[in-house]
Amino acid sequence: MSDTPTILSARQLHKTYFLGKRTLEVLRGVDLDLVRGDFVALRGASGSGKSTLLHLLGGLDMPTKGEVWLGGRNIATLSSLELARLRNRQVGYIFQSYYLLPELDALENVCLPARMARMPAAVAAARAAQLLERVGLKDRMEHKPYELSGGEQQRVAIARALINQPDLILADEPTGNLDSHTGDEIMDLLCSLREDGKTTLVIATHDARLAARVPRVINLVDGLMESMTLETDSSTEDCSGGFSA
Repeated sequence: MSDTPTILSARQLHKTYFLGKRTLEVLRGVDLDLVRGDFVALRGASGSGKSTLLHLLGGLDMPTKGEVWLGGRNIATLSSLELARLRNRQVGYIFQSYYLLPELDALENVCLPARMARMPAAVAAARAAQLLERVGLKDRMEHKPYELSGGEQQRVAIARALINQPDLILADEPTGNLDSHTGDEIMDLLCSLREDGKTTLVIATHDARLAARVPRVINLVDGLMESMTLETDSSTEDCSGGFSA
């Protein structure tokens, strides 16, 4: 049995939305275990439950039924303050729409989660600068989001997700707003995060070509986990190459 610690366990996750007299079952019983260093892609058509599952895993929403254990704690038992602290310090989020604050420059945007975690300002700025250099934005730290391309904004978002050295990073369609070339660059960058084996990364994508670069693929169909693939497609470049900074 592997000694690699389990980062997250999800058991029989159900999520139902009640829309007046109608009900919409998005997830219908999903089980998932993640260990340190896992890199997982969630695949599925629009409406299959990818984003909903990410939100439940990261504590952004609560299941209708089932449990999520993160860092050995059942997140449903946490107070609002405890849950906010867990999300801030143990989970990094990367969204399709970036969600950078327009009035702040790249360095300030990356610093935000660290300052919320009460990291000293000088320490946060130094770490943010290191991360921006790592993602290839050494010369763009003082630029506002509107002065950056979509790919550059997504790189800032990735650096922001890493600032508190979280155990788990959740990325929801991180290349969805990008052209194929820039999307490949972002995928190279995400792949590079696995190099030290300490980061557990889950991405949701509908792009089969990108998912083929991920070691473990989970297909969601109508709210159910249909299958898993444990090897990448040999015809597609996997995470062994690509970005380095």
